[in-house]
Amino acid sequence: MTSSKLALLGSLAVLLLTYPAAAAEPFGEWLVAGKTARIRVVDCVDTLWGVVSWEKDRGGVDEKNPDAAKRARPTLGMPIMLRMRKVKDGWDGSIYNSSNGKTYTGGVRMNKNGSLHIFGCVLMVLCGGEDWTRTEPAEGGLEATADAICEALREF
Repeated sequence: MTSSKLALLGSLAVLLLTYPAAAAEPFGEWLVAGKTARIRVVDCVDTLWGVVSWEKDRGGVDEKNPDAAKRARPTLGMPIMLRMRKVKDGWDGSIYNSSNGKTYTGGVRMNKNGSLHIFGCVLMVLCGGEDWTRTEPAEGGLEATADAICEALREF
């Protein structure tokens, strides 16, 4: 075999060996189960955050937030996966549900089929969750980069 063919095969092997590892991480854009929103998941210095990056029904506000000062804030760009830390089989932290204004203990796990399982629990006993599908950023959605999202979350 020529050296150029060996180099090509070597490059292909590296790509194939590293792709599953990269795909197994939750970072990126996710379509929620109900297809009503997309969540951008970013790594902010070993802390996972997820923010609403697109809404089917534009112009949503966080009207059920227990903090009256936050009830007029737009849901686009709002964090819903909060301060998640890496654990053995995924990431654990908090999940904010703007539908009821409650924050739950929860986490995310990558499923073998490449979907993302997100779950939240009350008293670590009553748990619920759903699977999200990896997708591309939506046209007309949040345009912020991961760095800009992390910078905005420093105050959170």
